[in-house]
Amino acid sequence: MKQKINYALLLGIILVATNLRAPITSVGPLVGTITEELNLTGAQAGLITTLPLIAFALISPIAPKLARRFGTEKTIFIALVLLLIGLSIRYIPSIATLFLGTIVLGCGIAIGNVLIPSIVKKEFHQQSGLVTGVYSVSMNLTGAIASGVSIPLIQKLGWTWNQALTLWLALVLIALISWLPQMKHNHIAETTETNTSESSIWQSPLAWSISLFMGIQSFIFYVLVAWLPQMLISQGIPSAKSGGMLSLLQLTLLPTTFIIPIVAEKKENQKSLVIASFTLFTLGISGLMFSNSLVITTAIIFIGIAGGIAFSLAMMFFNLRTTTPKEAADLSGMAQSIGYILAAIGPFLFGFLHDLTGNWQPSLFLLIGMTFVLLIVGLQAGQNKKIN
Repeated sequence: MKQKINYALLLGIILVATNLRAPITSVGPLVGTITEELNLTGAQAGLITTLPLIAFALISPIAPKLARRFGTEKTIFIALVLLLIGLSIRYIPSIATLFLGTIVLGCGIAIGNVLIPSIVKKEFHQQSGLVTGVYSVSMNLTGAIASGVSIPLIQKLGWTWNQALTLWLALVLIALISWLPQMKHNHIAETTETNTSESSIWQSPLAWSISLFMGIQSFIFYVLVAWLPQMLISQGIPSAKSGGMLSLLQLTLLPTTFIIPIVAEKKENQKSLVIASFTLFTLGISGLMFSNSLVITTAIIFIGIAGGIAFSLAMMFFNLRTTTPKEAADLSGMAQSIGYILAAIGPFLFGFLHDLTGNWQPSLFLLIGMTFVLLIVGLQAGQNKKIN
């Protein structure tokens, strides 16, 4: 029997997803302005982008516990409230409020990241690929827009950096209103469920493969978000074009993140998609070692497609490799905790290697090495079996 689509819930999921990247990606282009106005040190400036990733890593394993205590729908509502509070605190222009607000909104985003796959598993099990694709595109599209509009808001409209960052309050308010109808359907998992326990999730080799797959694709993505423009500038590419290449990378993700979940759901296993991601990542990262503009543009497109495949597979594995919404939430919490620990380490390690050697090639070889690990754990995660 075909499952009836709950369009009100689908709209709510889409609007929640639009808030899971924008409050973070809007900061990157403004780091220089914020550093100058608040007289931040280099270490403090680095914390602006690192703190949310640390919050993701710490809060992700806790989110399923909150959902089991308060209900999944209510916990997502709490996540949106945390986002609202965090953005409001960050509006006050001081170092303390900047960091505090970033931590609070990071906690809200972490909860949303973990629990949305659980909602999809529970309410859209027959259309999980389509719904995963839709919310992935929503999340990445607003993230790309947010990174692109921050500077124009300041340069063309005369906004301050804190006003530009607080723009996203409106989107959170819309999401909160859209989520209110779901509160009457608040679902609290029964403690007597016989599915896999949280502790056994952490003991499962398959869960570790999925978590490492999630982590390595996050590692590669956040390294490139942090360092790609500077790397290209050092190769003689103008700064404006270097920034455009980062936008191209994010835009290339979009169609892939919509298509791949639908394709992955229909396949008996996902090993071929893992191999495709590995191949494109390796070719793309290798292409960044050349100074030719056409080669670099092609490389960025390859990396964008590869990243879209890898991110989509990571999201789909939470549903494809679990039996119940509780398992999906626990696996999502584990994978995103490990994933964002690696994501936080990646930019530092990549930059450290560059400082140590004086050029980017050793750092790029590190990324290529990570793609081989991605292939190994991805082939394990891509098997047609459930966590047990």
